[in-house]
Amino acid sequence: MTNIAQDSSPRRIAIAIDGPAGAGKSTVARLVAGRFGYVYIDTGAMYRAVALAALRAGVEPGMTGELEKLVSELDIRLEPGDVVQRVRLNGEDVTDEIRSRAVTSVVPAYAAVPAVRARLVELQRAMAREGGVVMDGRDIGTHVLPDAELKVFLTASVQERARRRYEESGRAQGMTLEMLEEEIAERDRQDASREISPLVKAEDAIVLDTTTLTAEEAAERIAALAGRSIAEAGRS
Repeated sequence: MTNIAQDSSPRRIAIAIDGPAGAGKSTVARLVAGRFGYVYIDTGAMYRAVALAALRAGVEPGMTGELEKLVSELDIRLEPGDVVQRVRLNGEDVTDEIRSRAVTSVVPAYAAVPAVRARLVELQRAMAREGGVVMDGRDIGTHVLPDAELKVFLTASVQERARRRYEESGRAQGMTLEMLEEEIAERDRQDASREISPLVKAEDAIVLDTTTLTAEEAAERIAALAGRSIAEAGRS
């Protein structure tokens, strides 16, 4: 009689984390990925890299043909880092530059261009094909990975999100809390009203308000949810 070994390794699922600017998506997603040994994919960084490349090339959002050609030729890579994920654009480390105010202010305009979203969504889906990923953004659960086993929608008050941005980079850039609150509120409006993949909660997403939570506490709650999703996926 032949014994067939059963694969006892846990099923590797896809975890989608969506939410508005400053809700803590990147930090929390990175912590969750580390907990399970998954790959973390920061889709927002990919859109920022496109915006930076376009600014450097003098290609505006309305220059559809030039922008489509530009994005098709870009080599965007996400690499693990000691503290934050490193972002490389055509081989150059642009991790810090893509977080500048100049890039931040124009990202929504470039992200709303259909050709840009189509190309990046194609890349993101390819990255997630084998499972074992934590991907964060604004349309992951609704558009990029609609079949993700776990979908979480992070949120927080505008005031708290502004405070986090201030501590993260706003202070160094000479911004005030009031300026950041206005900027974040405007970004919310742009994200919610764009025609292509607006920021909305997936119907089957679990809402987690992080206003009073630390990143570690939020990650702990998502990890517990993920553990249950992994167990359920293993039984199916």
